[in-house]
Amino acid sequence: MSSMNTGGDRIDWRVFGLSMILLVGVIGPLLLFPKSSSAMISAAFSFSTGKFGWLYLAGGLAAVIFLLGLAFSRYGNVRLGGPDDTPEFSYFSWIAMIFCGGIGIAIVNWAWVEPIYYYTGPPFGVAAKSQAAAEWGLTYGQFHWGITPWAFYCLPAVPIAYSMYVRKQSGARLSVAARGILGKHSDGWAGVLLDAVVVFGIVGGVATSLGLAVPLVSKLASGLFGIQTSFLLDMGMLAIWTLMFGASVWFGLAKGIKILSDINVIMALAMLMFTFLVGPSQFIVDGWSNSLGQMASNFVAMSTWTDPVGKSSFFKDWTVFYWAWWIAYAPMMGLFVARISRGRTIRELIVAELVWGSLGCWVFFAVWGGYALDLQLTGKLDVAAILNGSGGIPATIEAILQTLPMSGLVTAVFILLCFIFLATTLDSAAYVLASVTSKELTGYQEPTRMLRITWALILAGVGAFLIQIGGLKPVQTSTIIVALPLIPVLFILTWSLIRWLKQDFAHLDHDRHLIAPQLARR
Repeated sequence: MSSMNTGGDRIDWRVFGLSMILLVGVIGPLLLFPKSSSAMISAAFSFSTGKFGWLYLAGGLAAVIFLLGLAFSRYGNVRLGGPDDTPEFSYFSWIAMIFCGGIGIAIVNWAWVEPIYYYTGPPFGVAAKSQAAAEWGLTYGQFHWGITPWAFYCLPAVPIAYSMYVRKQSGARLSVAARGILGKHSDGWAGVLLDAVVVFGIVGGVATSLGLAVPLVSKLASGLFGIQTSFLLDMGMLAIWTLMFGASVWFGLAKGIKILSDINVIMALAMLMFTFLVGPSQFIVDGWSNSLGQMASNFVAMSTWTDPVGKSSFFKDWTVFYWAWWIAYAPMMGLFVARISRGRTIRELIVAELVWGSLGCWVFFAVWGGYALDLQLTGKLDVAAILNGSGGIPATIEAILQTLPMSGLVTAVFILLCFIFLATTLDSAAYVLASVTSKELTGYQEPTRMLRITWALILAGVGAFLIQIGGLKPVQTSTIIVALPLIPVLFILTWSLIRWLKQDFAHLDHDRHLIAPQLARR
């Protein structure tokens, strides 16, 4: 069904306007009062993670337990849709869109270097640069990009998809999915405020990712082509990105986002395979096996460790920070994954995110993280020294890529992969933002192209503005602060889902795919 001939394509000015007010309210002071604004945001972040770090950890463990229980319960067979609703995309494309929409360029940045950070600053009082530190370096990469992060992503996706395709409620929004608890308040200003905060979190998070990615690609391009890094080069890279994800979101899900995600996954797998074959293959396999085993045997301890006696900052600097970051992105992923999951069962959706999403991240960290750690341990390249130098992550990744055979070609392919990886997140974000700010959009409609392009340009504009004023860190931090109030929102969504399931399936049989009674009668 096309949205072009329905009322679902009209912009909701309440949500759009309030979202713009929130964005200007954060970015404006950064421009006018950069030092004091940054200090206030940093203080708020320290308070939220310092006082409520335990809440983030408890929330992560609870999300994993709940979703596993739901997947293997009788409700796991519930189909997200009616009798005639079949999956809109092939299984491969569906998984590709889920993975690329949720990970983006972040994993291209961190998979190479994160194990080195843990190696030089390990947890649990382990001596830095020791054998144990190296093992924990590989293990924590798997943990911070594994089951718990994908549980945060999956948690809102299930109730939103249920709202759209089982309850047939109009509105691709968190407020609508929370109607089982909020009732009529979800349609009032409480719902508008919730959706506006979600929009702010998406714009801030994605625009920050764009602002962080541009310097990395500019650094690699300048080294490859001998071009001097400059603000003009950064804007050129940003323009290419905008054209890429703007075109993708213009063509929509099937002809744009799906195709770009498929290409992304194939290219990423090819580069991972190349690194594995030319690198220390045995070390990578052994390291991955050991890190998965170590993570499995210490999962609960890692999920609850707050170091109350030792008072180290590791869990706040890494685990709490990451959990907050995943929660901040969770509404975007929940809305996007729900939209592309029509016809799937609840169990299929949970498996897709917790199993395939985690496995995809684990492969990146096993191969690229293992390769970088081997360089460090064998003395072939002092990765830690470069990482701690003035060049930071961009210079470190450039140096690592130069150790690979055919480094010039590899760097060129890596630059292209960076473009596609971030573009798949940006087009998903623009699509979701257009959906949230549309009036009564159903799961069978797409937001108008004009609104999709408007949000694509807003994302690019905010990213360019942040690069120019150097306000990436404060906006990133403010986005993560939003994660704290989102924790009770995720709880409300979960509660709403449980209430609906109990109402709609009071008398369950054990058919392979269960259809809600009100849909089966249609």
